[in-house]
Amino acid sequence: MTAAPAVLGANRIVPVVVIDGADRAPDLADALTAGGIRCAEITLRTPAGLDAIRATAGRSDFVVGAGTVLTTDQVDAAADAGAQFLVSPGLDDAVIARAAERGIPIVPGVATATEIQRALSHGIHHLKLFPAGLVGGLAAVRAFAGPFPDVKFLPSGGVSVDNAAEYLASPSVFAVSGSWMVPTAAISAGDFDTVRSLSAAATAAIDSSAK
Repeated sequence: MTAAPAVLGANRIVPVVVIDGADRAPDLADALTAGGIRCAEITLRTPAGLDAIRATAGRSDFVVGAGTVLTTDQVDAAADAGAQFLVSPGLDDAVIARAAERGIPIVPGVATATEIQRALSHGIHHLKLFPAGLVGGLAAVRAFAGPFPDVKFLPSGGVSVDNAAEYLASPSVFAVSGSWMVPTAAISAGDFDTVRSLSAAATAAIDSSAK
């Protein structure tokens, strides 16, 4: 298992963060950690994304990655900002190659068997299933597990506190990702008590299901 799947698998939940102010990032990381979640995928959907990654990189108690990585330039920018892993909504050969050149683990997105085979040709066995809810959810995970028994998925899109534990019960799922515990409005308002509470609830739901 590469570094990113090992870290994400240990956390089991990967928050997908859309942030408008990098100054909020340290408090966000504190709130997630207090709620039992010690990693986050900060997306590059806003101009503040890279600075937010930079503001949280290097912490010993928190792992930060870059999400919505679409181009080779973004691979470089995320790596330079200190991202410890990359996540992409799709599978781009040039992006994967550049991540390998930079020595940073990447979890590319897939939605079809063809894309899974392309990822395997790059030696990547840990993949983001996106948008999970629209492509079949857990039924899709089970279907892909037949021809691809060595592939592990990070379902994203349609994952919530209500179904996260069910996804994680599958041996083909190494972690789940979603944004329900990191509402953009709460982050913008500095309401980190809400982030901590939602994170704690998500962690408790998963922990209770494992007992």
